[in-house]
Amino acid sequence: MGRAAALGLALLLWAAWIRPAQAWGALGHEAIALVAESLLQPDVRRRVDAILAADTDPLTAHDIASAATWADTYRQADIDGSRTRKWHYVDIALDAPSLDAACFRHVPLPPGTLASLGPANSCVVDKIAQFAAELADPDTQPDEQVLALKFLLHFVGDVHQPLHAADDDDRGGNEKRVFAPGLRAGNLHHFWDTEAVRLLGSNPRQIARSLLSQVPPAQMRSWARGTARDWALESFAIARDQAYGQLPPPSRRGNYELTGRYIDMAARDARLQLARAGVRLAFVLNRTLGRPRG
Repeated sequence: MGRAAALGLALLLWAAWIRPAQAWGALGHEAIALVAESLLQPDVRRRVDAILAADTDPLTAHDIASAATWADTYRQADIDGSRTRKWHYVDIALDAPSLDAACFRHVPLPPGTLASLGPANSCVVDKIAQFAAELADPDTQPDEQVLALKFLLHFVGDVHQPLHAADDDDRGGNEKRVFAPGLRAGNLHHFWDTEAVRLLGSNPRQIARSLLSQVPPAQMRSWARGTARDWALESFAIARDQAYGQLPPPSRRGNYELTGRYIDMAARDARLQLARAGVRLAFVLNRTLGRPRG
């Protein structure tokens, strides 16, 4: 076995062993990608499939649902995780909301720098714009096209997770301990990443079908517009008013017992945001990879 193959096998085994803390978890990201896949223009779907088929990275399989989880697996494997970690979120402060401050005042890519090699201090809003521009550029090299697509598949999902767009001086809910009967105890961020999505089902294809069946075409057309900045501010409002705003008072130990009403609200919000993310991911891909229309 060659060195590269041995390294790939080791990474696969290690990634399978760890339990990553992912935005929306693998289940949510896969469902988002499957919603988007069903809304892609035929030529765009073929292009997406071709780009992913050329991928040689062993961390994930190369179908659209698996590729949508790659950015978290890459970060968790710590191959270059310290540099890409901040790209997954935009921590807009509840007490002094400023998207520009949360995006490090939008530090530009140095001239000639690939988006995949950009500075660590960047936010999900700016990375979506950078990778979309690369994917739309016919002069982007094939290896970078693969990375741009995989990061986009993931980051459009991330920006729709409310606690990836807000911060109460608690690392986006990671420092608030929550519990509820019948749910796995953990922190607030984990609850919104994973537990709220599990309330919708356990199979990403079934979740995607359910989401698509409940969103009328007119609503999809309304969602398929705007920019990552708009979507981040929309997610921030949900975090401010609901994810944080509807939390019950903490116990004397500082823990939060989530009520049935809160859990039902979170499940509705997760359903809404997963659907929006899928529609908008298709919008981004159709716009960047589709043929120009006269």
